[in-house]
Amino acid sequence: MDRRTLLKSSGLLVGLAALGSRAVAQTPATAAPAANDSPAVFIPSADTPLRLNFNENSLGMSPRAKQALAAVLPGQSCRYPDDAREALVATIARLNGLSDKQVILGNGSSELIHTAVLNAALTPNAQLVVADPTFNNAEVHAKAMGLKTVKIGLTRDHVLDIAGMRAAADAHPGPSTIYLCNPNNPTATITPAAVIDKWIASAPDRVTFIVDEAYHEYVTDPRYQSAIKWVKQGKKNVIVLRTCSKVFGLAGVRVGYAFAHPDTIAQYDAHISIDNINLAGAATARASLEDAAWIRHSLASTAQGRAIAVDAFKRLHLDYMPSQANFIMHRIKGSTTAYQAEMKKRHVLVGRLFDHTDGWNRLTIGTPEEMRAFVKVLDGMRRDGLV
Repeated sequence: MDRRTLLKSSGLLVGLAALGSRAVAQTPATAAPAANDSPAVFIPSADTPLRLNFNENSLGMSPRAKQALAAVLPGQSCRYPDDAREALVATIARLNGLSDKQVILGNGSSELIHTAVLNAALTPNAQLVVADPTFNNAEVHAKAMGLKTVKIGLTRDHVLDIAGMRAAADAHPGPSTIYLCNPNNPTATITPAAVIDKWIASAPDRVTFIVDEAYHEYVTDPRYQSAIKWVKQGKKNVIVLRTCSKVFGLAGVRVGYAFAHPDTIAQYDAHISIDNINLAGAATARASLEDAAWIRHSLASTAQGRAIAVDAFKRLHLDYMPSQANFIMHRIKGSTTAYQAEMKKRHVLVGRLFDHTDGWNRLTIGTPEEMRAFVKVLDGMRRDGLV
């Protein structure tokens, strides 16, 4: 079940407006209280549940993004977004040292995953190779298109098994599209660049790499490097995906983008929808990308929230995976679905069960205020013998 179906079926739409208004009210000046201030207290309820299940950034959009939205909609909402989209592409290209022809926009990075899978499905004797578990959009689209999919389990360290994925591609006589989510979702672990680069550098042209870097901005591990360097070197078989849904807090606006060789961009452009980024999305994304202060604030908030969660896991002797994203996998007592249900009773929404991860929970890292509320609920469940 994908996240949208899950949300609709679980009746969790109650209270979104109230929670959203609370998150928007948090500003860089008030988000992190001073050492002598009393931390803000948030108590989850049926009307304002604590949403830590979809890797969203509850800080919401930056002040500059709000200003851009207010400035563009009243006078330009009657116009098609061509100019705004072009400006966004130019901004993305400039910030990443690329040309406009090396950038493509998507209705979220999920549209670009769909386009990559479609491109593979239109190629005779092709296959898709994915990690297991990983973000499943590519697999879902491949199944709908009848594209053969090979799933390779993670290593004992919960990272992408590059050797196993490479073996699957080498054994296949036709084209292979390799989906690499790095950092990986749902584990929040990174696969070192040295491991990935060795394969990319030697792979034949029939192997295409879709490198999903949705959580790129959060990474601090020096072993990680963006695959954008391969695009800059002119590799036609490397496509790098990014999104504005995470660090920029624009999940509901749906803006994603990709870097690739101009020939690859042109090929993908033939399959995406016209004006897939609307005026509001283009304006808020562009403002967010250029708001360095807000990016630093967003990253700092996540780092503080993660530290609060990790301290609690250590205190409660719950194992956890090293996180390089805005979520973290941690051990629980019993089954994941039972834990999810118990948390939901307490108005806390946590991650669903993923393949091969029963007994683990994927927890979105919220604001420090939200993480303190989560820890309070987690402590209560420990006292009740439920975790």
